[in-house]
Amino acid sequence: MSKEFIVYNTLSRKKEVFKPITPGYVGMYVCGPTVYGEAHLGHARPAITFDLLFRYLKSQGNKVRYIRNVTDVGHLVNDADEGEDKIEKKARLEQLEPMEVVQHYTLSYHKNMEQLNTLPPSIEPRATGHMMEQIDAVKKILENGYAYEANGSVYFDVEKYSQDHDYGKLSGRKLEDLLENTRELSGQSEKRNSADFALWKKADKHVLMKWDGPWSEGVPGWHMECTAMSTKYLGQKFDIHGGGSDLKFPHHEAEIAQSVSAYGSESVNYWMHNNLITINGQKMGKSLGNFITLNEMFSGSHDLLEQAYSPMTVRFFMLQAHYRSTLDFSNEALQAAEKGLDRLMKAVELVGKLNASEKSSVDVAKLMDDVYTAMSDDLNTPIALAHLFEGVKWINAIHAGHQTISAQDIEELKSFLNTIVFEVLGLKIEEEAAAGGDEKLGQTIELLLKLRGEAKARKDWDTADQIRDELKAIGVIVKDVKDGFEWELAE
Repeated sequence: MSKEFIVYNTLSRKKEVFKPITPGYVGMYVCGPTVYGEAHLGHARPAITFDLLFRYLKSQGNKVRYIRNVTDVGHLVNDADEGEDKIEKKARLEQLEPMEVVQHYTLSYHKNMEQLNTLPPSIEPRATGHMMEQIDAVKKILENGYAYEANGSVYFDVEKYSQDHDYGKLSGRKLEDLLENTRELSGQSEKRNSADFALWKKADKHVLMKWDGPWSEGVPGWHMECTAMSTKYLGQKFDIHGGGSDLKFPHHEAEIAQSVSAYGSESVNYWMHNNLITINGQKMGKSLGNFITLNEMFSGSHDLLEQAYSPMTVRFFMLQAHYRSTLDFSNEALQAAEKGLDRLMKAVELVGKLNASEKSSVDVAKLMDDVYTAMSDDLNTPIALAHLFEGVKWINAIHAGHQTISAQDIEELKSFLNTIVFEVLGLKIEEEAAAGGDEKLGQTIELLLKLRGEAKARKDWDTADQIRDELKAIGVIVKDVKDGFEWELAE
């Protein structure tokens, strides 16, 4: 069901009607992981947010080129262009080649993304594979007078840029406040101002990852990779750039400045940022040491976890909050998400078992319209899910004989739920859940219930009741229905 898509543009700080540069085609670039450790819950949020956007845009009939980069060099341990590269530091500590670290954690990230049912991007470029593009962009910025060389490194001149353009327009930072702290550093750094950032950084002799550049043997600045790779694959003007809200400054602010300085105009039409996942109100992240890896989430092996949570539970947990709102981790919230997901999936399965009536007492068309209206309003998944659960209520009511639905509406509802639940929201039936937690257990329960049915047929009520009561004692709830029986594991 095609709808006019309203998107919140971080740059304008308001909702706007999304209008692709080329009708029917969307170019989208999203900042991917720095691969020096296992993906954690915080990494899952942008992955799921922009997978949802990718899926939604395609469901509206667009062809989407989705670029998600891999940062495999150049991201230092802080944003002040000082310290070790994060990957090289990890390699040194574990006595590995840097590319061994990159390969190991890239494969681990891909496995986690597959578990979360995120679609692979159209192109997944690596910073190390686009060195010439980055060097060429640095050259352009130097030629246009917005950068300077110092001792083999090249820095972006923020103060010079701000004389002609608005540095800080994305994040709302004021240059005066940034420069106020830099005057005291005069003479202590090769930068003119500490607000300046590296476009190319000369490497020390002991550094393992470095490349020959026109200015020195070194590495590109972290911000440069996204400018170079996004414009290479999407052109100097493209539709959407996404990432976590923690990247607005300095990373995305620097990208805007680099694009204007190299190409003469901003490259991005719509900036989109997902908010953070927090633990007790504090940002989750490796630097703070308060993160839970996705592998720990799925196995339940972290001290903060009361149980293991399946990938689809984690995905559903995130869909319950709007992508621009903060999302606080708690076992209670995840357990509620687990139950909600189970209710939704059972209702989707139940649609195929509904008995058709001549007329419907429910409004399937309105349900569909309400869900897509919510999704078209800046991907408002909490409202979309609220409408879906209204549908879950009357699916159960129809099954119990309290509501009616026509054969045509059953087919429309089935098609709609398959599209919105599986293709757009990206949920899937997990194998363990589909088997009731254990395939052999499910087969055993089915056998016992068959024996119970035979006992009822010969009017052996004592045996039938005993089987039902014994199953109930181990957490199996049996419901007698018109055509036989149904069962489920107690929550």
